[in-house]
Amino acid sequence: MTSGSRREEAEQALRHAWFPVARCGDLDRPQAATLLGENLVVYRTAAGKAVVQARRCPHRGADLSDGKVIGDAIACPYHGWQFDASDGGCTLIPSLESQEKIPPRAMLKTFPAVERFEHVWTVIDEPAYPMYDPPSWQGLELESAAANPIVSSTGVAAAMENFRDVAHFPFVHAVSMGKLPESVEQLKVLRDGVNVAMDRPLVSADGDWMVNGDCMMQYRCVAPGFASVIYDYQRLGRRLLGVFPSPQSYESVVLFCVVAIEKGFRGSHLDECVRFEEMVTYEDVAVVGKLDPPEVPWDAEYLEVSVPADAFTLNYRAAFWTFVREARDLHSIGEELNDG
Repeated sequence: MTSGSRREEAEQALRHAWFPVARCGDLDRPQAATLLGENLVVYRTAAGKAVVQARRCPHRGADLSDGKVIGDAIACPYHGWQFDASDGGCTLIPSLESQEKIPPRAMLKTFPAVERFEHVWTVIDEPAYPMYDPPSWQGLELESAAANPIVSSTGVAAAMENFRDVAHFPFVHAVSMGKLPESVEQLKVLRDGVNVAMDRPLVSADGDWMVNGDCMMQYRCVAPGFASVIYDYQRLGRRLLGVFPSPQSYESVVLFCVVAIEKGFRGSHLDECVRFEEMVTYEDVAVVGKLDPPEVPWDAEYLEVSVPADAFTLNYRAAFWTFVREARDLHSIGEELNDG
């Protein structure tokens, strides 16, 4: 990677984006996570607050995800050092006779933590935008559940494009979705800054999941890492899906997913909806996990050829670079302040 490349800009920008690092329902014990190379521990305090901190104990490097939560602190499994959930400061070293002698450098880096869409979200550096709160999800009375996280050797942008690509359905999802037409109609895609939207009727097929009557699919995404679709069935009500690729590194993501049904939904039970979306995701990963390269070749080092069916993809790429510019400006301002 050459200095000043678009890939380098993209990597830096992702540090200013919100990503999920754990499912809320898994916080009965500390969870290990990796976000953009940062090793994290995610846990819930006795008071119920979700916390995201550096995973490495600064004493001798033990893994704090193997530790215990004690009140509003996490305790290291190696020597019992405790670190406060609010600021990461060390509050107890059992081997010391006087706790007044705790070294001031004994601290954990602490990151923002927001619980939304059944997941805990964080951001490595100052966020370029507020935490995702799409209007299409607001004002709905929902029952929701998080699917099992799935690892894929794929970059964030490539994973987002896969979720929004409608031309791959007949070839990748023949088992889960049944027989689908291979041609794609003229897509009507709208972009506003980092937001991309497309409404498309559910195309008829022989898959069981599509025999529930007329349905409009409302595709929405926010660059770099929030994608959703609302299935609005005329007869059954609304089912919602959110997919959030979280980058362990630039070329590897954990695919987090939430499935929701609106109160009164008359279709499949929530558990069955989750099972179906997991099946679809595994089908995707079998193909997208082997892309060459794993992430979008922003520096045009690989040949890519596009067609009209790629309209959403191309609009997402424009949205991605709107985000990169915003993050770059934020990073530049931060550097100026630090220099000052």
